[in-house]
Amino acid sequence: MQPKLYVVPTPVGNLEDMTFRAVKVLKECDLILAEDTRTSSILLRSYDIRTPMLSHHKFNEHKTVAAIVERIISGQQVALISDAGTPSISDPGFLLVRECIKNQIIVECLPGATAFVPALVASGLPSDKFCFEGFLPQKKGRQTLLNLLKNETRTMIFYESPFRLLKTLTQFADIFGSERQVSVSREISKIYEQTVRGTFAELIAHFTEHVPKGEIVIVVAGE
Repeated sequence: MQPKLYVVPTPVGNLEDMTFRAVKVLKECDLILAEDTRTSSILLRSYDIRTPMLSHHKFNEHKTVAAIVERIISGQQVALISDAGTPSISDPGFLLVRECIKNQIIVECLPGATAFVPALVASGLPSDKFCFEGFLPQKKGRQTLLNLLKNETRTMIFYESPFRLLKTLTQFADIFGSERQVSVSREISKIYEQTVRGTFAELIAHFTEHVPKGEIVIVVAGE
């Protein structure tokens, strides 16, 4: 393994979704950057990965990027993981990847788990063309962005908290229309994985009666 940054996806639910290659890289690298070392230690223990970990998250990444780049330049192989899924996709990672590229460091991203892909495929909505919006702004710019998406013809994908799901679905219904088709997937790759499909009106009724739990992916039909 030559000095480089490895971006390593980790399971979004079932730990068995880990790839053989991901395990090999994490075992052989010099350092693992983890969003939350407590969460990642569960995964690493299950695969007997004993590589040292260092905390790297959205609250400290601006301060740690330079030191990490120096580690790699000096000859270390560093792997970046997040709590679940692919780093940099609604998770820390972009700043480090960009800085490595600026310093002509090889960046290798392994293929692997990303929550929105199974949610999109399972939605039954067109998956040939889509736009991924991730988490919407909570306040400033939210309404403006949704108004811009009102006439989007591609399938749209959003991440959301279960605590805000009903409010978001209601807002989407006001903007996109209550009869627009939508799919909500939660707990992807976990025991209680569920996908609910229908119109906004139908899903608002469903989640009013059944309180949602777990990580949420909302897939909305284009116009």
